[in-house]
Amino acid sequence: MLESVKNVFKIGDLRKKILYTMLMVAVYRLGGHIPAPGINAAALKALFEGLRGSIFGLYDIFAGGALRRASVFALGVMPYISASIIIQVLGSVFPQIQKLQRDQEGRRKLTQYTRYLTVLIAMIQSLGIAYFLETRPPTAMGPIVSNPGLFFKLLTIITLTTGTLVVMWIGELITERGIGNGISFIIFIGCVDSFPQDIGRTVQMVFTGSLTYLHLTLIVIIVFLTYAAVVAMTAAVRKVPVNYPKKIVGRRMYGGMTTHIPVRLNVAGVIPIIFAQSFIMIPSTAMAFVKIPWLQSIISSLQPTNIVYDILYALLIIFFAYFYTSIVFNPQDLADNMRRYGGFIPGIRPGEKTVQYLDRIISRLTLPGAIFLAIIALLPWYLIRKLHVPFYFGGTTLLIIVGVALDTLQQIESHLLMRHYEGLLKKTRIRGRLG
Repeated sequence: MLESVKNVFKIGDLRKKILYTMLMVAVYRLGGHIPAPGINAAALKALFEGLRGSIFGLYDIFAGGALRRASVFALGVMPYISASIIIQVLGSVFPQIQKLQRDQEGRRKLTQYTRYLTVLIAMIQSLGIAYFLETRPPTAMGPIVSNPGLFFKLLTIITLTTGTLVVMWIGELITERGIGNGISFIIFIGCVDSFPQDIGRTVQMVFTGSLTYLHLTLIVIIVFLTYAAVVAMTAAVRKVPVNYPKKIVGRRMYGGMTTHIPVRLNVAGVIPIIFAQSFIMIPSTAMAFVKIPWLQSIISSLQPTNIVYDILYALLIIFFAYFYTSIVFNPQDLADNMRRYGGFIPGIRPGEKTVQYLDRIISRLTLPGAIFLAIIALLPWYLIRKLHVPFYFGGTTLLIIVGVALDTLQQIESHLLMRHYEGLLKKTRIRGRLG
């Protein structure tokens, strides 16, 4: 393993990509600590202590704490992610967009449309944040906004929207010149942002006696097993065999190969959990705006580890898993591509029978994948409650960290193998979400 790491830096091109990625991450982290004008950062931090279970708390995790710090990068890349998902969903509804997705020039246009939509979403979210901060009562650290009004709203919109565009640009530079997918890597950095503080807080609790060594050992074992299970689930695929017949061209014979279609167990990735969290956090977020006592008492009962909350959350995850899988996995396109090149699944007739067969496979795989997502999303809350885990251990961050790490390691290993070096692991090959 150590020798493989040394080999990574022996390859000039790969070394430059890794160093460039590290430089861009440093720029992103630096921007995440530049304060936005007109906001009392200390008061905002105090406010966020009570918003951990809201949409704002979830958003802050993806932004690497930049929203809590009132940074110019407070929105992170989430407007871009939202715009990408909207364009992808629209592609399944409008044939014109679906047609653009099929060729390179069309995809270039869609990328430009996604950027325009990102600006619009960032402006709307910036206005929402400005209005939300203005309407909050003063905290123990003073008022959050010193001079509320139209000028503050305009300044916030300009600052946060510009910050989003800079973060998006950094992500695209990492994709083009660095290693891995830049946008995903920025979200990954945001998810691991709190790791040093979490480790330090845990060690401090052990030294003060608040956390026993037995509890610490149990937490480490459970966290390790959970990560291992997420890795196995992320890399799990069903290989559907495909045969291509031999073709005689002149005096030569071509083709005649057997390959497979890798159908992942979890096609939708982390999207179902994000959608479900967004929906289920709307009531708790509304509590910050609506001060109706009986409504607050009902909403307050919808908390993690409550049976009603858990069932509703799990059902939403399963629903969105099927919904998003139906968007990103199109059996009709796969069947058409196979028939165009003469491919067929052994024992299955080309055409409609192949479409039905692929649809049946993806339907059967989605259910266990969705149930696993629900378990991963709910398990951390029980760990926090029962074992008094001193850090946030969320299913969303778990899947993002594992998925991005596997994809990045797979790209590094591909560079090593292409230049006749051994892979990072000698006895096996790293398989990411795209492998």
